[in-house]
Amino acid sequence: MPLTQLSQRIATGAPIRIVAIGSSSTAGAGASAPDKAYPARLDHYLSERFRNADIAVLNRGINGETDDQTEKRIEADALATRPDLVIWQVGANTVLRDGDQSLSERSVRQGVARLRAAGVEVVLMDLQYSPKMLEKTGVAPMLTRIAGIAADNRIGLFHRYDVMRSLVETRGMTMADLIGPDGVHGNDAGYDCVARMLAVGIEDAVNVHNSGLQR
Repeated sequence: MPLTQLSQRIATGAPIRIVAIGSSSTAGAGASAPDKAYPARLDHYLSERFRNADIAVLNRGINGETDDQTEKRIEADALATRPDLVIWQVGANTVLRDGDQSLSERSVRQGVARLRAAGVEVVLMDLQYSPKMLEKTGVAPMLTRIAGIAADNRIGLFHRYDVMRSLVETRGMTMADLIGPDGVHGNDAGYDCVARMLAVGIEDAVNVHNSGLQR
């Protein structure tokens, strides 16, 4: 999906504020330092790609949260910062705990509706591809639910699961190259890969919008 408002702000040189919200793989569990978590690395890669833009990525991840808990802090931790874009990492803890996927979906839909009503663009991020995740039968249903939310709301979806799986299956990386010893969370290299690929997706969305303007 084109990120229309973000593209316009980048084009005009306006400051860009992006909020990354979600649970531990947003907060950076498993990273060696806060600046190795994916939001900090995303800040780095976006600043490289849009050198004339003033971009800040704020990390609003909290370890252990499920989507209903994150949804309750959308106002305080996302909207209160007046973001241009919110990247919401969803679904992981519900799947890992064999939790209520209908509650998760309902909470994400409600949160997305609140963000969009406030004029904020949204990108959802789905599950991590990791050993503990692969043990769970709820992976495929949750991926389907997340894709459905994104399609119904015409918002962006970063297919983290497929991106990470591709790195392992077709690019010669091992799971241990991306995931730490707990079998769940990224290591520094894993978070860096996620951030780099997400930055590519955001740049593509901006370019799609700009190419449409130039026709």
